[in-house]
Order: sequence, then C-alpha cells, then structure tokens
Amino acid sequence: MSKHKLFKLGAAAALSVTGVSAITSLKTVRAANFTAVKRVKISYLPGKSLNIWTNYENGKFMGYRAKDGSVWNVAETAVDSKGSLWYKVGTREWIEARYTVDVSEEEPVKTATKTTKKKSPVANLANKVKQATQKKKTTKEDKVKKANQIVNETVKKTTSNKKTNTSSIQASSKAASVVALAKEQVGKPYVWGATGPDKFDCSGLVQYVYQHAAGINLPRTTYDQVKVGQTVPLDKLQAGDLVFWGSETAPYHVAIYIGNNQYVNSATPDQGTILQNMSSYYYPTIAKRVL
Repeated sequence: MSKHKLFKLGAAAALSVTGVSAITSLKTVRAANFTAVKRVKISYLPGKSLNIWTNYENGKFMGYRAKDGSVWNVAETAVDSKGSLWYKVGTREWIEARYTVDVSEEEPVKTATKTTKKKSPVANLANKVKQATQKKKTTKEDKVKKANQIVNETVKKTTSNKKTNTSSIQASSKAASVVALAKEQVGKPYVWGATGPDKFDCSGLVQYVYQHAAGINLPRTTYDQVKVGQTVPLDKLQAGDLVFWGSETAPYHVAIYIGNNQYVNSATPDQGTILQNMSSYYYPTIAKRVL
C-alpha cells in the first residue's frame, strides 16, 4: 500500500484532533509544515464518515473516510466541472466542501494536549453563589408573574361579572317598568288599530308600553313583533316577556307577561284591556324576550 501524507494542525501532539485520528485502514505519514488555507470541520451525518477521494475531478474512493466532527487543514481548494467546491486535505486526498464548516465559525478546537484547568475553591464558591442568586431571582420573577396573572384574571372575571350584573339589573328595572305601565292600562277599551294612550288593540298595547316604559320601539303588528328578540321556552318566562298565540309566521294575538302566571293584553272589544291568568285551554304558543 502506498503511503499518503495528510496535513496536520501544527504541533505533533495536536494530531489527535486532525484527520490523522479520524481515518482508518491507512498508515499515515506526517507532511512537512505548511501554511493552511483554512481549517474545516466535517459536518456530515452523526455517527457517519465522509469519503475521501483521490482527486476533485473524477477521483476514486480511497477506501477510508473522515469522521463526522473531525477537523482538517485545507491546503488547496478546487471546483469540479459540476461547480462543486472541493478541499485538498493531503498529498492527493480530497473531500467535498459542502459537507464541512469553517472552524472559525465554530467553537475553538480542543487539542489532545490541552488540559482543563480546575477552578479554585473560591471560584467554585463564587459560581455557586451566582447560580443560587440567579435561581432565586428567577423564582421571584416567576412568583411575581404568576401573581400578576392571577390578579389580571380576577379583574377580568370581576369586570365580566360586573357587566353581566349591570345588564341584569338594567333588564330587571326595565321589566318592572313594563309590568307597572301594562297594569295601568287595564280597563281601557279595545279598538282595532288603536295604539293608545286611551284605547288599544293587542299589538298597539305592546308597542305603547315598551316605548314608554323601556324606551324600546317595537314594530306595529304581531307579524313583525314576533320577529324581535330572543325566543325563550314557555316554562322559562320572565316578567316583561312577550307571549304570542298562533304560529311564528302568522301570530294572531300578543300579550305582556307580568309574572306569577299572569299577562296583560288588550283582548276583545267586549273585554277591553284586561289582566288574565295562563290557562291550559288558551295557552300561548311562542315567547320572545326583548329586554
């Protein structure tokens, strides 16, 4: 087998981190000292090695490889006919540049002769104190951050509850006003098409009461009033809800529910505006909440 010379990093003791220690199946001979173009580190695949070739152009695999992570001196660079960059790392040993990174871009290379200096007890103690201080600071910051998070969530929840409570209070206040004004209309005559204040039909009464008690302008007819608000179950009625008879597309009567299973409505020309109890034989079919 012919002998090959691979370029070392410098001192002979440093050969353990050069390509010399990173190849197999070859007895190497050190080259004479020279000024390297650059130093590169093999960046291939973890646990794998990079093929070494006899030339950068149509070269042959030399039967040995450069280990991933090993460091090599580059004596020469060349570009093949395909435009790929190559590095010469021995007398006639070449590797593909795309599988390397410049050592200058990495951390300083450690040599076999370099020993790690032990820190003095004082330095170790100072380091421990520094670490403890940083840990304490981090713990304190985490606690403050957690506390702020809890406060923010509480404020957000309180604000949300306050808004909900405020809305509920306002709705309750309007509902009370609607109920009170509706009761005041009891006894007034029924006249078809009348909207008050002295006489009403069923939808005219509803429009009048909601406008003057709650400031809500409802449509004029039952056909349009049934389209307003949120549909609610008849077993979940609240004071101030509207109740309708007939289908949702063609209701023929409307009244104002005032609580306690009662409602106020302008019923008929004979009955006028009256307060009535819910009854199974004349029970509403639809309920709407507009407050």
